[in-house]
Amino acid sequence: MNSVPQKTPQKKFENLLSVCIKAGKTVKGFDSVCDAVKNGRAFCVLISSDASEKTVKEVNFVCTEYGVPVIETGLSKEQTGRLFSKNVAVTAVCDKNFADGFMKISGR
Repeated sequence: MNSVPQKTPQKKFENLLSVCIKAGKTVKGFDSVCDAVKNGRAFCVLISSDASEKTVKEVNFVCTEYGVPVIETGLSKEQTGRLFSKNVAVTAVCDKNFADGFMKISGR
């Protein structure tokens, strides 16, 4: 019997993020993400595992203020960077269905 290896949550995040980027439903970078949150365009925010403490604190503050969930992906900036062609610590997801998918992967 052939068993299919289970995908890790990080691989699931990476696959869904890749599709989300191709669909044009992401915003990357701290300032752009904060603007998307404040303008009501972000449905969730993804944070890389190696984002700085200051970035994590400030993103959590803004997202809490505007009621946007923050998800730690387990992906490094470098891993996320391979998808964006630039290392990225913070990504806003600007589509409810994609955001729901990330929430499901994270167990929320």
